[in-house]
Formats: sequence, C-alpha cells, structure tokens
Amino acid sequence: MIYPTIKQLRYFIALCDQQHFGRAAAQSFVSQSAFSTAIQDLESALDTQLVDRTKRQVTITAIGQEIATQARLCVRDVESLVELAGQRRKPLAGPLRVGVIPTIAPFLLPPLLPRLRQAFPELRLFLTEEQTETIHQKLLDGDLDVLLLALPYELRSVESMALFRDRFFLAARKGTKTVDPEKYRFNRLQADSVLLLEDGHCLRDHALEACRIRNTEKVSQFSATSLLTLVEMVDADMGITFLPEMAQGSSLLKNTRVKMYPLNEKSFRTIGLMWRKGSARSDEFRRLGEFIREFHQG
Repeated sequence: MIYPTIKQLRYFIALCDQQHFGRAAAQSFVSQSAFSTAIQDLESALDTQLVDRTKRQVTITAIGQEIATQARLCVRDVESLVELAGQRRKPLAGPLRVGVIPTIAPFLLPPLLPRLRQAFPELRLFLTEEQTETIHQKLLDGDLDVLLLALPYELRSVESMALFRDRFFLAARKGTKTVDPEKYRFNRLQADSVLLLEDGHCLRDHALEACRIRNTEKVSQFSATSLLTLVEMVDADMGITFLPEMAQGSSLLKNTRVKMYPLNEKSFRTIGLMWRKGSARSDEFRRLGEFIREFHQG
C-alpha cells in the first residue's frame, strides 16, 4: 500500500484554499507542473478523484472535501509531533508563524521586530496580517503558530495570555466643530457623527464597548474598510472616531490634521497572544508574551 506524503497533503490543502492550481503552486513555492504531478500522485495513492478539473476552474469533489478535513488534522498532528520533539531546543529559535490583526500590526510591529531579532537572532518570523476570524481559522488549521490580537474575543480551542492595555483616544480633526475635545461628552455628539470601521473588525466592537457607545443614532451609516480610510474620513471632518493609544505618533496620522485626545481610563482594549490549546510550545509562546509585555512597559 502506498501512503500519502505530508508534502502531498500540504499541496492538496493549498489547492482547497486557493481553488486554483497556479495560485496554490505559487503559495507552495513549486512549479505548477510539479504541483499538478503531486496532486495526481496523491489521487493515485488514495485511489480516488479529489479534484474535478476544467480549463477555467477547480472543483473539489465531495470525497475530496472530506479528505481535506482529515488532511488538515494529519498535518497538524505531525506538526505537534515536531513541536514535541523540539521542546529541548533553544527557545524562540527557528520558524514562527504569527498571525496579527491590522489594527495592531502597523503600530506595534515596526518598533518591536528589531528588538525581537536582537534578543533572539535565530528566530525566523513569518507574519500574516488578517482579521481575527481569518487568522483564528488559520491557527486551527495549523497554518499559524500564535496570534497577536485584541481581547476580549471569544475563540474556541485556544489558550490566551493578556499582555497590556491599549487605551482608546478620541480622534478628531484639529479645529472641528463636531466636538469640543476638552469638554467631550458622548451624549452631546450630533447624530451620525461617530465614524467606525466596518463590521468584521474587532476594533469596531471594542470601541463600541470600551467607549460605551449605546446610542446607535450617533454612529454614522458610513463605515471604513481600513484604519487609513477611517483616518482620512476624520481628516476630511466627516466625523470623529476612537483610535487605540498605540496609534499615537504613528505614520497613520502623519501629514493629517487629526489629533488624539485622552478618554476615561476605563476605555481600553487588551492586547494578547493566543495559541492552540494543548500546544507543546505553550511555554515558548508565554516567553514571547513576556518579551512583548516588557517591551511595551519599557
């Protein structure tokens, strides 16, 4: 009996994700011909058709979808085996795949990464920047090792470590008539004056909760797809918003008239790490968390 290889399973998972041979091959860093051959060899080994092929699209067969689910579990189990064997190795060395949300990455990572490289020169970081739900699924699928995100956020099958508080600030264009930053009261805001990110961004949910936004009439029907767009809308005096403290002094506000003003101490989100429950590298991830915490405090 011929058994599938881990490489073949990884290629098939990539094909299921990309639904395209060319993109899946590029993601796997192999030629398309070599990739196609590997998928055919996998089908031969399993004696079943995994993919319906046409000139324009790729369709995973019903049995192929079931096998893809098991393939992800197999790859994850093998990675856990490698993690277990590597517990005696030097901590924070070798590859580490980190998922991070867009409302943290541009602010925390630029100053953090040089310090991290200096402290752990053998560490090789691979970063993925996506929204929370996307990187959580990649974590469960074994495509990522650890997540850097904002809490609270209910996610299944993970362990979490709170790192530090990131306060919310009122953000408004200098000289705006929409609000008096020195005498800010939410109930004094006009209708449709609060600008937020679109649904799906945890910063929207955290801002609504932390800044105690209960009156939805205050929230504009217009929403932004990114922090850059949100800041541009505020800079155009279309309304005000709430930004995390780590955005202060960042390039996001450079060359704009947007100013940030402190709010109540109770208005904050918590930055934290998450990893798969029961991971053999839990101690290593906690060490990474301690390093980030000390970096932020220092």
